[in-house]
Amino acid sequence: MFRSVLVANRGEIACRIFRTFRRLGAEAVAVYSDADAGAKHVREADRAFRIGESPAPASYLNPAAIVDAAREAGADAVHPGYGFLAESAMFARACLGAGLAWIGPPPEVLELTGDKVAARRAFAETDFPVLPGAGPFTEPFEAVAAAARIGYPLMVKAVSGGGGIGMGIAGDEAQLASAVETASTRGARFFADPSVYVERYVPHARHVEIQILADDHRTIHLYERECSVQRRHQKVIEETPSPALDRVLRHSMCGSAVRSMEKLGYRGAGTVECVLTPEGEFFFLEVNARIQVEHPLTEITTGVDLVEEQLRIASGEGMSLPATPARHGHGIEFRVYAEDPRTFLPSPGRIHRLEFDLPLESSQWRLDFGYGAGDDVPMFYDPLIGKVIIHAGDRVNLFQTSVLEKLHIEGLKTNLPALLAVFADERFVSGDYDTGLLGK
Repeated sequence: MFRSVLVANRGEIACRIFRTFRRLGAEAVAVYSDADAGAKHVREADRAFRIGESPAPASYLNPAAIVDAAREAGADAVHPGYGFLAESAMFARACLGAGLAWIGPPPEVLELTGDKVAARRAFAETDFPVLPGAGPFTEPFEAVAAAARIGYPLMVKAVSGGGGIGMGIAGDEAQLASAVETASTRGARFFADPSVYVERYVPHARHVEIQILADDHRTIHLYERECSVQRRHQKVIEETPSPALDRVLRHSMCGSAVRSMEKLGYRGAGTVECVLTPEGEFFFLEVNARIQVEHPLTEITTGVDLVEEQLRIASGEGMSLPATPARHGHGIEFRVYAEDPRTFLPSPGRIHRLEFDLPLESSQWRLDFGYGAGDDVPMFYDPLIGKVIIHAGDRVNLFQTSVLEKLHIEGLKTNLPALLAVFADERFVSGDYDTGLLGK
């Protein structure tokens, strides 16, 4: 195992990763921008290094600055967390070239999964179901020509990147041309890649992902997570098990994901993202080649520390699991954002109060937060404040809890009212919901 690890990230995921480091006795090294000089992840690290000015391109998206910080710290390895450079093959190679272990998939795998069109082709070649699609394109007329073969409606996506950025739905030629222009512009802005692709859009679909772990000897799954409660194509609430899957469908989806990732030579933790149709058919969406925001759901229902498994795999020890473990009970995760609960627009500012009216340690809930009272939520980054994860013996008993109501945040707007509304929504309670629950 590693003696010292630098986390090339911030906020709740850095704080969560440090928790495993402390348990294992590894030194936790943080990096920070000017906006994060006094941030919680900096306070919780053993050592911290400034990597640049507040905007992400000058700090958390600067590979050279992070590698220099890791060298100065004498770190053994780099954990990228999620977002920022987590799925950058260039960053992975820079770390490996500097003699640092990379806690993630091999760079060649990251190159494949980072190109959404190439990933679609690769999964199709492994016999994983893939929606009809076409691309890459950079001009609207190319997409319009492809639509004549595929048919409407279509989903337009950026070839590089993720997080729902640049995605749009088109029901005719005019909407498609507009969606391609928007996706191309945002792809160039956020991912330095203007190319886009299209795939058949499935109305009333559900979003289900399969958690994968792989080392040099075996590839296993740790079940699925339902991620259909979304705003702007970004996840807000997740749960496991998925209410939409029966035993047969679960076995088919998880088995297909394991076989495909194994054929791709995947190593580490990652997820296979799928769209599930109302008729119960599943299709490949993309691979998230990193730890996921919603990974605590898998941890709280299986007892597996996914960060520890990442460390074990990257160090060459291999995962501790001989096979897929048992899963117990039901879990739901709520993402708490600094945003307007009606418009979902970011609402940065200072947190004057952040209190939880229950003991912090319990088998029935878990809080992963990147901020505390008195901290500022900057305007420069994703406004995720933290996550509340609840756990019970079954899904019915989860709705008897009032854990989320025990969290109090004051000083800025949060989406807590929206989360509570979904938790009480009859469609969500019944389990009969889809990605349109919060609108598009």
